[in-house]
Amino acid sequence: MAIKEILTVPNPVLKQVSRPVESVDDDTRVLMDDMLETMYAAPGIGLAAIQVGVPLRIIVMDLAGKDEEPAPRYFINPEILEDVEELLLWEEGCLSVPDYYEEVERPRRVKIRYLNYDGDEITEWAEELYAVCIQHEMDHLNGVLFIDHLSRLKRQRAIRKVQKAIRDKALEAAE
Repeated sequence: MAIKEILTVPNPVLKQVSRPVESVDDDTRVLMDDMLETMYAAPGIGLAAIQVGVPLRIIVMDLAGKDEEPAPRYFINPEILEDVEELLLWEEGCLSVPDYYEEVERPRRVKIRYLNYDGDEITEWAEELYAVCIQHEMDHLNGVLFIDHLSRLKRQRAIRKVQKAIRDKALEAAE
């Protein structure tokens, strides 16, 4: 397994729409294993393949708490089949927008269909944090970042903050 570089805003690759996965094979599983290791190292709770520069409809996620046993999940070609009208306001963050958090409103429950690590088709309801996280990661597959749900001012502020952090890190490395 290998830790991959996570792309950050305003990298244009993050705005690409990801392609469906043709078949779940060993290459797909290696990518998902690498993504999971990358997500844990970041640390984060979800990661879409496009965030590591691979425009495929793949997501990894682990919503286990700090003191809980890891519970990795894999989503290939996920789709939302249904959602509820009731909305949930949740403070979101993103590995591609490091150290920036803002509240986003999303449906509280969504019915999803996807292929798992073994290529089996799963259909289930996601609720609360699971629903928020799967919608956030699925947005990535469509070239949408959580900051795209914010006002223009907040979105620009987030991008500037990330760019400044990257510049500061580069200056530190040069010293």
